[in-house]
Amino acid sequence: MTPAPVVHVIDDDEALRDSIRMFLANEGLDVRTYASADAFLATLDLPAAGCVVTDVRMPGMSGMDLLVEIGRQGLALPVIVVTGHADVPLAVRAMKRGAVDLLEKPFQGEELIDAVWRALDLGRDSQQNARSIQEAHTRLATLTAREIEVLDRLVRGQPNKIIGFEMGISPRTVEVHRANVMKKTRAGSLSELVRMFLDLERS
Repeated sequence: MTPAPVVHVIDDDEALRDSIRMFLANEGLDVRTYASADAFLATLDLPAAGCVVTDVRMPGMSGMDLLVEIGRQGLALPVIVVTGHADVPLAVRAMKRGAVDLLEKPFQGEELIDAVWRALDLGRDSQQNARSIQEAHTRLATLTAREIEVLDRLVRGQPNKIIGFEMGISPRTVEVHRANVMKKTRAGSLSELVRMFLDLERS
């Protein structure tokens, strides 16, 4: 059975925390509540999953500071910021620090649900991308120096004859290296191999 998606709710207002928890739990979500950002970080299990709903103004670490800390730790946790004092500058600052949405209190239940599901979808995509990049790193680490050189030239679009000429090896040897690269990286096609290489460069 697939576990319910996790939503971490952080707010120093206990009544609001409980209200949000009950509302989201009715949607089949696993809701965990915290009275402060510090409490959330102290009890967070790694690797983290799900999304975060956080107030901006709280004692101790603010919601904006939490955004920075989540980014600093590289956590794949999309953050929805909730505030009773929304304005354009605040929204811009929140988005620049990595928030995926900003809701102004009092908000409608459906607004929250829509924002949470969008954030969870983004989180799943981010986690899948992170896993794919780690897998690609692991596979490319098995290549020899010669195979890496062939791969680099393949990605630049060079044909086997040119690769062989510039490396001082026969086209047949290039083919052998190319086959080894495809096998070790488990790429089903040259286009998949190129995409894997480019994703790593961008990571």
